[in-house]
Parts: sequence; C-alpha cells; structure tokens
Amino acid sequence: NIIIMKNISQVYYTPYQLKIPLEISTIIEFSDPVYSFCEVMNHIDLKKYLAVKESRTGRKCYDQLILLKIILFAFMEFGYVSVREIEKLCKTDIRFMWLLDGHKSPSFMTIDNFMKNNLKYEIEDVFNDINSYIFEKENVDTEHVYIDGTKIKANANKYSWVWKKSSLKNRAKTFIKITALLTEMNKVIAVHSVKFGIREEYAIEYLESILDEFKRLCGLDPETVIRGRGHRKSTELRLYDKLEEYIGKLKKYAKHIRICGNERNSYSKTDNDATFMRMKRDYMGNDQLLPGYNIQFGICDEYIAVYDVKRYASDMDCFQPLMEKYNRTYNKYPKYPVADAGYGSFNNYLYCEEHGMEKYMKFTMFDKESKDAKYRDNPYRAVNFRVDEDGDLVCPNDKKFHYKYSTPVRGNKYGRTEEYYQCEDCSGCEHKEKCCKCQGNRIVRVNEELTQFHKEVLSNLNSIHGALLRMNRSIQAEGAYGGIKWNRAYTRIRRRGLEGVNFEIGLISCGFNLHKYHLKRSAKKAVA
Repeated sequence: NIIIMKNISQVYYTPYQLKIPLEISTIIEFSDPVYSFCEVMNHIDLKKYLAVKESRTGRKCYDQLILLKIILFAFMEFGYVSVREIEKLCKTDIRFMWLLDGHKSPSFMTIDNFMKNNLKYEIEDVFNDINSYIFEKENVDTEHVYIDGTKIKANANKYSWVWKKSSLKNRAKTFIKITALLTEMNKVIAVHSVKFGIREEYAIEYLESILDEFKRLCGLDPETVIRGRGHRKSTELRLYDKLEEYIGKLKKYAKHIRICGNERNSYSKTDNDATFMRMKRDYMGNDQLLPGYNIQFGICDEYIAVYDVKRYASDMDCFQPLMEKYNRTYNKYPKYPVADAGYGSFNNYLYCEEHGMEKYMKFTMFDKESKDAKYRDNPYRAVNFRVDEDGDLVCPNDKKFHYKYSTPVRGNKYGRTEEYYQCEDCSGCEHKEKCCKCQGNRIVRVNEELTQFHKEVLSNLNSIHGALLRMNRSIQAEGAYGGIKWNRAYTRIRRRGLEGVNFEIGLISCGFNLHKYHLKRSAKKAVA
C-alpha cells in the first residue's frame, strides 16, 4: 500500500514582528514637545505633591510621579483630554510610552482616582511651580498684566434654571396664603380658647410648631387617616394638609435663595454652582441665558500668570479677587493692570489707588470720549460746564447750578456718593432744547472723584505707552482665550461644581503655559 503524505506546512510567524528599537527616544524627534515638557518637570520637585505611601496590604499603588507627568503632558499636547483618552494614549502614543518608563499602562480609573484624590487639591501649587521656572527662564515681565474674562458653558442642562427673584416673589405669595389659612384655623380652634399669631412673614420653625399644636388640639392622627378617592377629608385634616403643603413650599424657596446667595440671581439644578448668563456664541440662536462660569485670566508675556473662576457674569466684581490672588502668588501687585471697559469702575479705580497700581482699565464711554469729538466737546454735558470763582457750575447760558442733595451709590464699598445740582433758572433759555428735555430747571448728577479718575485713565490710555498696552492686551489676553477655546476646541466645561471647575481650569492653564514655552523655545532654536 502506498501511503500518500499530505504536505502540511504551518507558518509559525507573523508579518507584524517587533521592529521598535530598544531605546524609544531614538525615534522621537528632537523638536518634539515631550523634551520641553521634561526640561520643565526635571527642574520642579514633583514629589512634594504626591501622597505619602502608607503601609497597607493589597496591590501596590501605581507610581504617582508617572501619573502626574502623563496627565500634565496630555493637557500640554491636546488642551483638554479625558481620562479614557489618556489611557488610550499610553497604549498607542510612543511619547507616553517613553514617559511610562517601562511601567504598565494605567487604567482610566487609576488616572481618575489620582486626579480626584491627590492632584485636585495641589493643582494650584503645581501651576505656580511651573510658572516659577518658566518665568525665570524666559525673564517674564510681571509688572504688566493683561486681564480679560470669558464665559464658558457649564456641564449642566440648559433648561434647569432656578431664579432667585421668582423664589422671593412666590414666597411672598405663600405668606399671604398662610395668613388666610391661619385665620381659618383660628376659627376651628376657637373652642379651645387658643389663637395662632398672624404675621407678615413666617419662619418655618414657627409654622411647624403651629402644625404640631393644631394636630394636638384637634386630635388628628394623619398617618392613620385613609386617603384617596371616595374618602372625604374633614375640615381639620384639610387645614392640616394645606399648612403642611405650604411649609414644604417655603422650605423649597429657602433652599433656592440660600444656594443663590447674595452675589447671583440664578443657578442650575444640574450644577448648583453654575449661573445662567449670556454667552458670546449662543448655540440656541435665540439669545437665551445658558448655565456657565466666568473664567478670568491675567496674562504676562503671553503666559497665564493667574487664573480664577467666578459664578457671576460681571467682570467688574472679578478684578479685585484676581489681583488679590496675584498678590498672594507673586508677593506684589502689578504696576500696570490693563483691562477692557468691563473692569472700569469707581471701586476698581480706588482699589488701584490704594495698592499703588496705575489705572489702565477702560470705562464704559472710553471709545466715545476718545474718538467722538462731538460727544466729548459737547458744551451741554455737565463735565464740560465751567466752574466760577465760587466753585459753582455755570451752564452755557451763564446760569449757576446750586447743590441740592447727595445720594449714596448702591452696592458701593467705599462710601461713594453722587451730588445733584439744580440750575437756578432755566426759564426763557435759548439753549433749552439742546441742553435738556425736562420740565422746569435742569438737574445734573456729578461725581467729581469719578470724573477725575476718567480724566486720568484717558490720559494714560491715549499716551504712546497706553496705546501699546491696549494693543498688547488685544494680542495677549484675547490670544490666550483664542488658543484655548478655538485652536484647542475647549468650549464647554466637563466637571461640575466650583471646586471641580477650578481644578479643570488649573490643568488647562498648566498645559497652555507648557505648550507656549515649547513654542517659544522652538522659535529661539529656529532663529539660532
């Protein structure tokens, strides 16, 4: 018998054999950002930000120093990166493999736990240490700070608003209903010679004590009462349930008012720290208020020197906290804080006066004062009235304005007042139509201190130095936001709560400064 042997050949190899060299750094380009990143990291003591290892049983913790490096490098390279994307980069990007230094790629939960439990509370110190090295290396000028703010949408539902004014209005209506209800309850308990006190406003504790007393006097046991269709309530039970309902509403309104606080008028149910405000880029297309945060940056030589996150839309109230944070970080106030018209207020000008800062923040009518000669030189404006030898204002018709009264400016922290002056006689004046449209003698409102501040700001900003600072503010402050929001597509906050947003903006600021340092370092090498 002839045995036919089959030619069975098995291939014990794959065409995708390992071809990467043993030293990964040999195939990473010399101009890659990872080398600039390592230069900065090697000059910072990162170990002080890591948790002290405790003796415990179980699996060994992942190397926290490596976790910190891969997180910072990811934010440097991509602007904003999720923990799952960082996990993927550690498996696919050769630069992250090099930073891992032979360690196994961490899972996204390992990265997330490290960020929440360790890095979240140290990010501001990490940011300051990165800046200390870069600022010294680049000889950054910290006397000139270019300030600007932007509103970024929060990670909250756009229809989850709660309005403080609505809560106050509804609470007042509920007080009126409670008064009517207590009047009806007093009729029921009149047989017991007891009467509940009627007030304009009611504390929740007071109403709860009334509820308990009413239940005792009427002998009610609401828990055992059969409710539902076909079971009619007694008068006492109906009054009891109604008062219980009103107490629940008052608790809800009190919660809304407490969360809003004194500094804002709304909040989101999805993220209680987010406030509804207008955004420049409204994706709803109907100018609708959206939940967001006000992000503030102070820029020095294109680097973010200080950042802050606020829950209200007004930039005027953000200036002083930002400068206080700058002072805590650099142990001094900047000599030239340059900002747009959103920051120019009496409070901020006086704050600059107190702390030795020059006034280079525009005010609301700065452009008109600078460019519109017709408006600036209008003889009928009160600031253009001449002052006679007695110190009185004199209008173009040679009529004096006499002091009438003063009023404090609402919300002012420095006791600012505005003085009102009235013309002695406007009857038969040939300038009446051009001067004012009012009936009777004209009344003007004057604040001499604010007028002097405005003249000083105009002189500063219209000088050659001021014009250069205004131009630089447009380039540096607006450029920083453009790089973050447009170039790196960071248009919405991912984390919730003020603490989480501060952490996220801190990471983005670290990444921005590291990336900017790499670009400047590369530009210098290209020139050389």
